[in-house]
Amino acid sequence: MTVSLSIELSDQDLEFFTSAAENAKKTAAGKKPEDIIAAASKLLTDANKIKVPDFIAERLTKLDAMIAMVSDEGWGLPDEDRNRVLSALVYFADPSDVIPDHVPVLGFLDDAIMIELCVRELKHELDAYDDFCYFREREAVKRGVNPSEVGRAEWLDDRREDLFDRMHKRRERDFGIGYGRSSGYGSSKKYGGPWRPSLFRFG
Repeated sequence: MTVSLSIELSDQDLEFFTSAAENAKKTAAGKKPEDIIAAASKLLTDANKIKVPDFIAERLTKLDAMIAMVSDEGWGLPDEDRNRVLSALVYFADPSDVIPDHVPVLGFLDDAIMIELCVRELKHELDAYDDFCYFREREAVKRGVNPSEVGRAEWLDDRREDLFDRMHKRRERDFGIGYGRSSGYGSSKKYGGPWRPSLFRFG
């Protein structure tokens, strides 16, 4: 038997998580990008060691995608976009969780909520990266190459630049310059389809 739950966050609830994110940024001030990525990656590594509920696991795959976006040599985000993603990852580099991760079942709930909020902010980045991963895998198969060994292949350049351009135009259209609020919940595609540098296993 399965039970469907829906969580609705009020403005006050959102303010709580916004404040937690701001506090995390202050705590992580001065951290190097690789330290932020390593700390966020540890959350996924720890989650892999236990059984987490599917609704949390689904969101952890999105965190996995955010980490991949800034680690994937083939994608190579421009610095401004990379910094935007790193700014979102800072919360997961803060050891002082709202709910400690070792608490059974609920330990990753606050992380799952924050991931959902980050996905709203990074909708267009995630959509573009998802499209890139599908394109890379499809083209790699045609060329008889393992997608994990493609790196910065020249045949990816045009597609990558087209996706960056689309990503920037859609972000500017929806948000203006910088951060804003999106009504979307990220890509409708399931992460875990095409190859990407991955840390988290779902299922």
